[in-house]
Amino acid sequence: MKTKPTLWFTALLFTCLGLSSFLPKKEWTPLLDKNLTQWETYLSYRHKLGYNGKVPTDAQGKEIAPIGYNQKGQTVFTYMEEKGEPILKVSGEIYGCVYTKQEYENYHLKLKYRWGQNKFEPRKDLLKDSGVLYHSIGESGKDYWRAWMLSQEFQIMEGHTGDYWSIANSAIDIRAFLPEGMMNSVADAKQPFLGFGRGSGRDGLCLRSENRESKNGDWTQIELICYKGKSLHIVNGQVVMVLQNSRYVENDKTTPLTKGKIQIQSEAAEVYYKDILLKELDELPKEYAAYF
Repeated sequence: MKTKPTLWFTALLFTCLGLSSFLPKKEWTPLLDKNLTQWETYLSYRHKLGYNGKVPTDAQGKEIAPIGYNQKGQTVFTYMEEKGEPILKVSGEIYGCVYTKQEYENYHLKLKYRWGQNKFEPRKDLLKDSGVLYHSIGESGKDYWRAWMLSQEFQIMEGHTGDYWSIANSAIDIRAFLPEGMMNSVADAKQPFLGFGRGSGRDGLCLRSENRESKNGDWTQIELICYKGKSLHIVNGQVVMVLQNSRYVENDKTTPLTKGKIQIQSEAAEVYYKDILLKELDELPKEYAAYF
């Protein structure tokens, strides 16, 4: 009795015959719904001015426990609608994150953000700040602010959207200019790759190549493309950073960091997110492959 070919065999056959364009296309998956069913939350502390990276203590010097995971009634991460559109509101008043239940490896993520009005200590007099953290693994609270998982950061910040930050003991290579003295390194798609973060000999910050953020309170769209340890930070359609060799270093051992959950930060500023969509990738899109 003849059997039907498997989907894998069919895909292979179509590819060999040069008919891959006839295969079903990967679809965009919405990650935002009314009950935030694809997300979990973690809240750490209401950090104060003068925070030094240590666990906060009370008046008697006793360590204060973080608020923790999936607290009922929390109002830092909430769902709302604006003109019928689903929106994630991040109040920012407590450091923490909303993070995907699922891990992702090779994917294209896109979303839009817009700043609110409110800011909180310890950043009340600083720029509004948030971020998307990718390849997130392990427990929350592993960073300086005791709020996030080990991960790589796509910075969302006034004047700095697209910057890279190393979270905890992560590291990565970025096409960037060599830093000099007290200057920060700046990304540039035509420069060679430099290491940033743990074990690289440089700190974990690299500035995006240019400011592409929307003005006048309009929505800014960011895109994150991840494929086999490579990533691209894209702001309003412009590539502002090219990264590869995602990894973390622990006890002098380097381990690839190529998959994990996605976190959205609460970092002392009110911010709104919408159109959070993800598409899994079988290959790096051709228009971006040349960056590597």
